[in-house]
Amino acid sequence: MPLIHVALREGTDPHYRRALATGIQRAMIDVLGIPDDDYFQLTHEQTAENLIYDRNFFGVPRSDDAVLVALSFNARPAAAKQALFEAIAGNLERDPGLPRTDLFMTIVETAPENWWAQGRTVDPISGTDSRMAPQPG
Repeated sequence: MPLIHVALREGTDPHYRRALATGIQRAMIDVLGIPDDDYFQLTHEQTAENLIYDRNFFGVPRSDDAVLVALSFNARPAAAKQALFEAIAGNLERDPGLPRTDLFMTIVETAPENWWAQGRTVDPISGTDSRMAPQPG
């Protein structure tokens, strides 16, 4: 049951925001094997005064169109998280055309017992949704 927060500058087109959500969800399905209906995202549009970041973070020029994606889910292997980052970046670069230089991502891992939703069943071995595909080591 991942929970995704997307922060970006206010005034973006609804189609742009939907493309961000779709690209992130597609990567979660493809890389982590989450079920199609396991879809919870919050989009937070911020005023310019409230979206604060260094325009040359890591020495790379950034634009006013920066997007921060915070992903919360159960622990995954480092390789899976890196593959997820790459899949999201690739998806968002294709549609809606977000340059990788304007994308920032973080993962917050939570214990399996910290999630609740009526009807959810948990695999006792993996601690994830019992409908998920088995994850590689």
